[in-house]
Amino acid sequence: MAGAIVVILLVVFAVLAPWFGKDPIARDIEHGLTELGAPLAPSADALLGTDHLGRDVWARLAAGAGTSLWIATLATALALAIGLAVGLVAGYLGGWVDGLLMRTVDLVMSFPALLVAILLAALLRETRLAATSTPVILTLGLVSWTTMARVIRSKTQSISASEYITAARATGASVARILARHVLPNVIGVVIVVTAVGFAQNLLNEAVLSYFGLGPAQPEPTWGRMLFEGRIYYRTSPHLLLAPGLAILLAVVAFNLLGEGLRDAFDPKEAR
Repeated sequence: MAGAIVVILLVVFAVLAPWFGKDPIARDIEHGLTELGAPLAPSADALLGTDHLGRDVWARLAAGAGTSLWIATLATALALAIGLAVGLVAGYLGGWVDGLLMRTVDLVMSFPALLVAILLAALLRETRLAATSTPVILTLGLVSWTTMARVIRSKTQSISASEYITAARATGASVARILARHVLPNVIGVVIVVTAVGFAQNLLNEAVLSYFGLGPAQPEPTWGRMLFEGRIYYRTSPHLLLAPGLAILLAVVAFNLLGEGLRDAFDPKEAR
């Protein structure tokens, strides 16, 4: 419940805050910096202070929330589509199909996911898609489906041994019909859980890619880029690090708590 409440508040913040805040991209060198050219500390005029270009940190944090959540949502949807298809087919058909698909999963998982994500993001940024968020979405989606596939495959295997699946086969139902009408509704609980956990991981990985300059193109604000830009001011203006850092921490913990809670709700035996 705590995770769900934080997630709801985070979504509301990402949706509503930009409508009532300042422009997250607009620079204000004249009024947004001190006489010495340093970022302003948090105050009534700027709740979280300003950055090195006089931009409002609160506005950038809200805009970054929307960007990060949107990228994580699309990347998780892509990963889920791949993982669900692979998991259902491998778990139901078994045999050489299962062996081939699982060896593919093992091959992908043998490489460090974050390093692969950095490599893919760097390669995709050289394409025509560099000016959009598409490279980040594709990168995160293509490296985060393997765990989903393994979990869904395991659940599908146990369901495929059930009597009602045997009865469906006996009536001449096709593989597609059995998967859609009998298997998928019974693995939906697992799907929801792995989606929540995968979303948290994609949210964190997006921040890492943005920190290394492989996230959405400038000037779109992201939490990872805010961390990178504020790193040199950690002594004089720690709010530039604390604001995005705490936002990333809070969001990732909230989605992980939500995933754990959903797992306990859908699988009471495992919770005990």
